[in-house]
Amino acid sequence: MSVDNLLHTDDQPPESGATRRRRGLRGLLYVLTGVLILVLLAAAGVVLLTNQLGDQVGRYPSVFAGIDQSSRPAAKAGQTFLLVGTDSRSTAPTTGSDASAPDFVFGAQRSDVMMVVTIADDGKSASVISIPRDSWVNIPGHGMNKINAAFSFGGPSLAIQTVEQLTKVRIDHFAVIDFAGFQQMTDAAGGIDVNVGTATERDGIVVPAGPQHLNGAQALVYVRERKSLPGGDFDRVRREQNALRALVSSALSSGTLSSPTKAYDLVNSVTQHVGVDDSLTNTGLAELVFGLRDLRGSNIAYLTVPTTGTGMEGSQSVVYLDQQADQDLWFAVNTDKVQQWADARPNSRLGDTPH
Repeated sequence: MSVDNLLHTDDQPPESGATRRRRGLRGLLYVLTGVLILVLLAAAGVVLLTNQLGDQVGRYPSVFAGIDQSSRPAAKAGQTFLLVGTDSRSTAPTTGSDASAPDFVFGAQRSDVMMVVTIADDGKSASVISIPRDSWVNIPGHGMNKINAAFSFGGPSLAIQTVEQLTKVRIDHFAVIDFAGFQQMTDAAGGIDVNVGTATERDGIVVPAGPQHLNGAQALVYVRERKSLPGGDFDRVRREQNALRALVSSALSSGTLSSPTKAYDLVNSVTQHVGVDDSLTNTGLAELVFGLRDLRGSNIAYLTVPTTGTGMEGSQSVVYLDQQADQDLWFAVNTDKVQQWADARPNSRLGDTPH
């Protein structure tokens, strides 16, 4: 007896090869249809989720409206952000939808962190360049002052004008993060691993020297400290960069982004404590995140603008920028050669163990 006859002992005639092929094709079609439906449902869910999370991001209105477009630097490939950090010295967020204090009050806030973040057009590399908050610069309409006063004098628009005038780099978007949010983002990422150069203690929270895994509260103490550090504000800038580098590394390498629950918690935390200019829509945010899918931590250069030292302007302690070296750096930003600029100056890169 043939195998076909053994399989059909209910007196039904065996199927022909053509029938079996048609049935197989129908089964495959059903499977593919099911997969397509699941994909469409997943895509719809992502869109809804993107809008839900995107709506949590605070928006700064008309950031670029008051800037004379003819005075602005030429646009370049990729995207460049001016990222500032504010410190309300309280547990209340200063930005985002959870903010209980205004996002900006003239004369009341200064940016404790100022970074120019540039993302390459292909999304595979990026640079983070810190400008010390006490840098002595010309603020349009206000003369020479510390660069962080620009945010206090005129909000995001004046901060952008000041940085564009200083760097000759066009700012595409503006973003603000508050320190309270940084603490929660660190916890959402499962903490950060940093090598602490100098032990720090504040409000009863201790950050020991050496390799440490910091939770959100410890990370906040780590990035806020400057008075006990040998380099003062310069060391705090390096700590800010180190914490940002560690946060990116934690998100990329600890499985945070591969776990839907952890990824949601992190993105949910970020969107609640970050504010951006209103030209960056929810769709724009989603495209930005998707465009960074190939970015690796090793391809992000963390730098600080070269300086010539510190001094006094009246009663103010200020930082003097190295104009020629800075000009070379910002030219490298505009020509997508930051990595080459940094490779030629190894000491310019963020070290493994900043104070």
